[in-house]
Amino acid sequence: MQGNFYINYFMRKILFIFGIVSTLLSCKQEFGETENMRLTQYVNPFIGTDGTGNTYPGATTPFGMVQLSPDIGIAGWDRISGYFYQDSIISGFSHLHLSGTGAGDLYDILIMPTNSRFKKRISANNYIPYSIFNHQNEIASPGYYSVDLQSFQIKAELTATPRVGIHRYTFPADEKTKISVDLGYAINWDKPTETCINVVDSTTIEGYRHSTGWAKDQKVFFVIKLSKPFVSYQLFDQDSLASTYYAHSKDTRIVLNYKTNENEQIVLKTAISSTSIEGAYQNMQAEAQGFDFDLFKIRANDMWEQELQKVQIKTMNENEKTIFYTMLYQSMIVPNLLSDVDGFYKGADGSVQRIDTYNRYDTFSLWDTFRAAHPLYTILQPEKTAHFIASFLAHYKETGLLPVWSMQGNETNMMIGYHAIPVIVDAYFKGIPMDKDLAYRACKESAMEDGREINLYKNYGYIPYELDSSGENWSVSKALEYAYDDWCIAMFAKDLGKNEDYEYFLKRSENWRYLFDQETKFFRPKNAKNQFIKNFNPKEYTKYFCESNAWQYRWAVPQNIPALVEVMGGEDAFEIKLDSMFNFASTVDEKLPIFSTGMIGQYVHGNEPSHHVAYLYNYTKRPSKTQERVWEILHTQYKNTPDGHCGNEDCGQMSSWYILSAMGIYPVNPAQGTFMLGIPAFKEITLQLENGNTFVVKARNLSHSNRYIKDLYLNNQPLDRLYITYDEIMKGGKLTFDMTDKPQDERLSKYKTPDPYFVK
Repeated sequence: MQGNFYINYFMRKILFIFGIVSTLLSCKQEFGETENMRLTQYVNPFIGTDGTGNTYPGATTPFGMVQLSPDIGIAGWDRISGYFYQDSIISGFSHLHLSGTGAGDLYDILIMPTNSRFKKRISANNYIPYSIFNHQNEIASPGYYSVDLQSFQIKAELTATPRVGIHRYTFPADEKTKISVDLGYAINWDKPTETCINVVDSTTIEGYRHSTGWAKDQKVFFVIKLSKPFVSYQLFDQDSLASTYYAHSKDTRIVLNYKTNENEQIVLKTAISSTSIEGAYQNMQAEAQGFDFDLFKIRANDMWEQELQKVQIKTMNENEKTIFYTMLYQSMIVPNLLSDVDGFYKGADGSVQRIDTYNRYDTFSLWDTFRAAHPLYTILQPEKTAHFIASFLAHYKETGLLPVWSMQGNETNMMIGYHAIPVIVDAYFKGIPMDKDLAYRACKESAMEDGREINLYKNYGYIPYELDSSGENWSVSKALEYAYDDWCIAMFAKDLGKNEDYEYFLKRSENWRYLFDQETKFFRPKNAKNQFIKNFNPKEYTKYFCESNAWQYRWAVPQNIPALVEVMGGEDAFEIKLDSMFNFASTVDEKLPIFSTGMIGQYVHGNEPSHHVAYLYNYTKRPSKTQERVWEILHTQYKNTPDGHCGNEDCGQMSSWYILSAMGIYPVNPAQGTFMLGIPAFKEITLQLENGNTFVVKARNLSHSNRYIKDLYLNNQPLDRLYITYDEIMKGGKLTFDMTDKPQDERLSKYKTPDPYFVK
């Protein structure tokens, strides 16, 4: 199956490109010439750079290895992406960044242009060079970033290929122009362990930076090419001048000296590799020959344009259009390429590996992205999804386990669950090519290991809170998420005819019942004696729940919502409890943790455990409340402003929730192949699928007052269920929502919801 997939790869690509071109041509009459309708113009990379979003505004390509972006140079949670909109200085431009995470790492290979016009230093950024800037002289668009470094009167511009970061600096006349390359620069969790700089000639520098932090064994090899030879240089080993062209220590940097004329431009290219300097050279040769910055900028923008053109929306509201296409853009920043053009990459066991049938990707924030980002990729990125799955399996072969939260060829073991499993199982049932026997073995072994309190979970059916000796504890959350992942393995086993495994993991998937307290109707910590913890307050943020409280984890049974409805007391009681979730607000004197943002009552849109909750009214007699709540979240939790994310963007999850929900669909159970229906954000959305088919979501009579579903149609036939399947989307066709101004619960409440024991 995998062989056929790759044999037919180019034919499907041709059909996909033909579909894109056809869409562009068909839209000419409505929108004008294609030259004026590039969707990249609606992307605002500054969304999420303020507040709690933790995004970066710099230059990258879709799922690229390089993320070239400005660094403020000051540590702190607000600057985890290296940049914070409220700041007013820039200390350089580094080549690797994380998008929207809650932990800070990377920032490798900092480059900063300076001259004689400004020499001030400050302790806050460890006395390295910096410049004042303001946002009026700053531009960001897909694949491009520019800013005026006012202190030096230097204009900095950035663009990228997948594996190469490209800088262009426009200088004033100055006898002491400098470009610094700093490998010792580090903020937040990042710390260099070994660095090396080798001056090859007056236009070429090579070396490497090894570091530890969130990624314990990070290796970045690089080669830098400059369009103009430098006159001289100072090479530093620690704080001492190196006596030769070579420096090797924990902290190395080099200062390149130039004499520049007014408006003279110098282009600098940095190719990187996780395996070798030779790999960096090959990446540059393959992707970035020459120094035509504008050409590279156009190519980067074209890469983004091709991806954005997969989804066309109809709206006259430019603000909403910008939010939509920015969210689509941010959904494709992560995961990131790890393998070089020749297939070499740093394996998760530290060894150098090579593949030639797919691209190796990493930076998988799976606790976040299994919920919406990966289901979105199966629709818009099925080709890359096959590469993601192959990358999971490579990680398994290298370490014996599937990734939990991997980055830069490392397992960080951040967060909980074994959530590569739902991504794999979802892809398997959707026909994404994979080695199914290897995939199943990887899933089973990852669920049967004894680490991360899985031994306790297997022995007790839950994790006794007093026996959880991990730093976070999170005993309730771990058990609930393991139980969901076990349902996924059970479905996989059943389809492969592994009946004994099916029965075993299906039973484990019901382990959530051990922690459900019939008295309070909440999941509650238990000790090894099967006793619930005393003095339990579900509103309190305790160590037993992962970045949440009992209110937010109350709904964490996506594998069997009907059973959760039953133990809650039936549909009416379930509805009342959902109402309480959205209405029970925190008081002004409550001290909330940093991850409790985007709150509507106890619902927290700024963190992932709540993301499916608004759709659960579809399991009650009032599905109109799903429509109300989804509409509210879409229109209050996302803004076209730097603080436009209500919480960490989290490597594409927050943006993917918006994209899917704006389409009127959402995967409550992310591995079932079904999408619950909510309410579209636009009157028409057209998906150009990679298989050449077109799927249209149409909302007739949609408006701010007409935001209730009156009737549903699939391919012009009445639909009597509140979900559609992945297969129905990928076959192409049309999903129609007829909208009205009043709830239609009497009829819609009788519509079907997915069978929890069946994968579509």
